[in-house]
Amino acid sequence: MRRLSSSRSILFVVRDPLPPVRADVRTLFGTEMPRYGVATELVGQGGSGDASPWPAGGMHVVGSLRSRFASVCAPLWDLLGLVRALRRGRPDCIQVRDKIASGVLGRAAAALLRVPFLYWMSFPIVEGFEVRRDDIARHGRGLRWMGHALRAWASRLAIYRVVLPGARHVFVQSDAMADWLVAQGFDRARMTAVPMGVDASLFDRASVAPVIDPRLDGRRVVLYLGRIARSRRSDFLLDVAELLRAQKPDVLLVIAGDAPSDDEMAWMRREIARRNLDDHVLLTGWLPQRTALGYAVRAEVGLSPIPRGTLFDVSSPTKLVEYLALGIPSVANDIPDQKLVIDESGAGLCVPMEAQMFADAVLRLLNDGALAAEFALRGPPYVKSHRTYDILGNNVAKIYKSILTEPS
Repeated sequence: MRRLSSSRSILFVVRDPLPPVRADVRTLFGTEMPRYGVATELVGQGGSGDASPWPAGGMHVVGSLRSRFASVCAPLWDLLGLVRALRRGRPDCIQVRDKIASGVLGRAAAALLRVPFLYWMSFPIVEGFEVRRDDIARHGRGLRWMGHALRAWASRLAIYRVVLPGARHVFVQSDAMADWLVAQGFDRARMTAVPMGVDASLFDRASVAPVIDPRLDGRRVVLYLGRIARSRRSDFLLDVAELLRAQKPDVLLVIAGDAPSDDEMAWMRREIARRNLDDHVLLTGWLPQRTALGYAVRAEVGLSPIPRGTLFDVSSPTKLVEYLALGIPSVANDIPDQKLVIDESGAGLCVPMEAQMFADAVLRLLNDGALAAEFALRGPPYVKSHRTYDILGNNVAKIYKSILTEPS
């Protein structure tokens, strides 16, 4: 696709710490969009607040918030960030990602400036608030519940009555999310699905050095690459490990990732100890990306179990695509985006999120070297042609070209 006829700018309000670490912000807007003449100025919370371009020439950080009260103060800070950005010049559009009050502010600012307002929805945040409200209700409906109930009600009103109806275009996480919004009355023609992808240069197996860790030597290594949390039912991995241990005593499940809190990490370690899985589960905690990939390339099978339900059915998990990019045969469950990737790539097995079915699928790959090798060969070319950020970036740039060159 050709560049825009002249450079265009997006003022982008995000929830992330700055400079961003998420690839779908860092790579897509810091590396890919500038190739098409689209520059991005970020307003976010946390991080350094560094006002220098990052990556060089691709993205400019104009505001960040470092405070334990960041979530409460975020709308005000985003407003200040918008003002700071506008002093640098009028953007060609304002885009907000996964923020509610700031989505309202963004729509209002775009209307005042007479530029397009766009919204990026990577998670059904309102429904997440409602799940939290209902969880609290199980323990009683006191003041705490009332606060969460009010937040869920106000958020639903803001997103579905103000923010999304006022957006010129809505970027969503998956086709399943687009279908879900269509069922709620929104126009599919105003949506573009941007699933999670990988940076092809980072996820090239030939460039990844296998980690040297004697705990993996002589073991049949199975991998989970990603965060652990109760909400993700991460103890399901231990259910699978118990079943695998009974069939293959030399199996080792490597869980390469951290938890959102020390409490959740402690919970996972307690569960491993309670089940006597210390010799069969290696929980690494946080690792630098290159080290995590070093563990990944020593695995024979990658696991991607994602709980079914409103919150996760519309998601687009990164880990399955990462496994495929690295040539790791995979077992994933049947949320829509994962089923699509497995069906299209033919590089893994897709089963319901039931421990016995997952264990059986893993054993099939461990026992059938020819099938595992065939899957390993299919993954990288599929990812290179469908799920790298240069491919996704080209698709996103087409939308910006259409929106930023048409009359407001």
